[in-house]
Amino acid sequence: MSDWRSRAARAGLRPFSRPDGSRPAERAPEHSMDPRSERGREEPRVSLERSVVDAAVYRDGRRIAGADTLPEVYRQVPGEPGAMAWIGLFRPAEAQVLEAAERFGLHELAVEDAIVAHQRPKLERYGDTLFVVLRAARYLDETEQVDFGEIHLFVGPQFVLTVRHSQSPDLSVVRRRLEADPELLALGPEAVLYAVLDAVVDGYAPVIAGLQHDIDEIETEVFGGDPGVSRRIYELSREVVEFQRSTRPLLDIMGSLEAGFGKYGTDEELQRYLRDVADHATTAAERVDGFRQLLQNILLLNATLVSQAQNEEMKQLAEAGHTQNNEIKKISSWAAILFAPTLIGTVYGMNFLHMPELDWVYGYPFAIGLMALVCTGLYLVFKRRDWL
Repeated sequence: MSDWRSRAARAGLRPFSRPDGSRPAERAPEHSMDPRSERGREEPRVSLERSVVDAAVYRDGRRIAGADTLPEVYRQVPGEPGAMAWIGLFRPAEAQVLEAAERFGLHELAVEDAIVAHQRPKLERYGDTLFVVLRAARYLDETEQVDFGEIHLFVGPQFVLTVRHSQSPDLSVVRRRLEADPELLALGPEAVLYAVLDAVVDGYAPVIAGLQHDIDEIETEVFGGDPGVSRRIYELSREVVEFQRSTRPLLDIMGSLEAGFGKYGTDEELQRYLRDVADHATTAAERVDGFRQLLQNILLLNATLVSQAQNEEMKQLAEAGHTQNNEIKKISSWAAILFAPTLIGTVYGMNFLHMPELDWVYGYPFAIGLMALVCTGLYLVFKRRDWL
């Protein structure tokens, strides 16, 4: 028995089946490709009661019923035109996701993604149901880091199911905004999808501002010669790369939605709203791409400045060595010059009885002249060699 079917059996639900009644082939269980994300799966799930953030039925954009448990909502799911159910789950148990999947006929692949989580942003269509994965982001001023969240949306003809695996984004704000605008909410599940997309994309603006501030500080540190700036550049580059993985796929999502406007009869006003979100998403993606390129240039510039500083230090050391070598040459030259008369004076100062120069009248002038001649000769030799 495959992993998802075994979970369905443990939850007391019948396994999924295709529209023609056939059962899908057994498959290996899905796992996240990011080893760091596996640690996130160990976080305890919230209680069953708290996992249902809000669930309500709407007709013509107005809330007509609400419930605290999923079975109550399922009993109230409308069947008439102009009505829809919106269920919001926060870190739900697998049984809850499987129960919702059974009730709304969700595809097994999308359900596995919603359970495993840690997916890349994407949009997939399974029959008349859209499955959308979004990654929200928020900037943490205290640690100067970007905290990423994940939300899964199942958008059907008369229902919206949101599965949130992180604190952000706060979809209660999105729900209140839509409930305050019945005309927009009356456009159906696609209006909810638009509002969630808009909230996620708008949440990128503070993150972009925070990253821009960090980059400005890094530029100052680079030109200030801060030795620890390389590590900060690397850490910020990782944040930007992760942020880019959240923003770049949004362009494909918005492009796919726009491509289906005519085919799926999207309301014209809603089309304008979605195009506006697409514009903001494009701007965010371009800014993030620019950040990544800018950080690469800053890292290259920092390496160049460090290399220049090292070359300058080496030059200064070489100049100091050259100067020291010249001083040693001068000292050695003068030592050699002074050594000559010392040697001659030492020879004539031995005071032996039988020395030929002791009785010579010109012996002393000769010794003095010899000292002067040798010293002058050594001075000229050292001077010619630029030792003096």
